[in-house]
Order: sequence, then structure tokens, then C-alpha cells
Amino acid sequence: MLTFVWAEDELGNIGYQGHLPWHLPADLQHFKAVTMHKPMIMGRKTFDSFPGILPGRKHLVLSHDPSLQDKYDPQQVEIVTSVDELQEIIAAYGDQEICLIGGSGVFALFVDQVDRLEKTLVYGQFPADTKMVPINYENFTLVKRSDFKADAKNPYDYSFLTYQRKSQKS
Repeated sequence: MLTFVWAEDELGNIGYQGHLPWHLPADLQHFKAVTMHKPMIMGRKTFDSFPGILPGRKHLVLSHDPSLQDKYDPQQVEIVTSVDELQEIIAAYGDQEICLIGGSGVFALFVDQVDRLEKTLVYGQFPADTKMVPINYENFTLVKRSDFKADAKNPYDYSFLTYQRKSQKS
């Protein structure tokens, strides 16, 4: 099962200069809770944006540079050099949930295959150079929504939204 996990603002912005355009600790905690003990697929730029390897999660990094593997323990980080190879890895996980966490180019590759969406909507408009790929929400059902107001630690209103792909009728 493939799950997209991301945060976007009201304009669909997801990144600025290789990082999130906002600082929202509650979203980082939510991200950790959703992805913990699950393999995560990401592009190299998303991987590079982390302060280090995130504990408790296998990192599957799509990159054209296979030599990156030499820098990492393959139990923690696996460099995948083609979409076909990544498709094989996803198939090998079967029904186990895999979290795809970005960036936009990697989301675009799998937007037609994703089963579940874990979206944080940050209320505001932020400087950005990266947008989320378009998603046809008519193909999904909103199954959970939690709304939060800004507070001392989280300077913006935000919502956690979970969508499930609707069953395909044959």
C-alpha cells in the first residue's frame, strides 16, 4: 500500500530552497508518527534536506547516482537508480504500507498508484519554489480530518487530512 505523506500551504506549495517553507513542530511530530517503522520513498533532494538519517525507518532514495550507496548502511538507506527498480521494491513489500514523502517529481511518478494520502494543510501562503503535483481528489474519500489553531509552539493554523482511494468498480 502506497501512502503519500506531505504538507502544503493554501496554494499547494511544499518547498522553498530545499526545505519546508514554514516551521510547524506539530506537523513534524505527525510526520514521525505516520512514517515510523515504515519504509519511506524519496528523491535525493528530499533526502538531502534531512539533518541526518531518520531513525526507525528505511530510506529508499531515488537517485541517478549509484555511488551514493557507498556512503550509507544498506539496512538504513537504499539507493534506487530507476523507477522500474523502485516499482519492483514496492511490489516486494506487498500489502505493507510504504510512505512516499517527496519531492514533487517523485510524487508525480506515483500519483496514479497512490492508495492513501496523509496531507497536512498549513493555512497561509509562503514563499516557495516547489508545488505539490495535482491530485484528483474525486478519486479519494476524506476519512479523517483534524483541525488545529495556531498556538505558542505552532504559529499557523493547520489541518491533518487523511484520504483513501475509492474502490475501482469493474
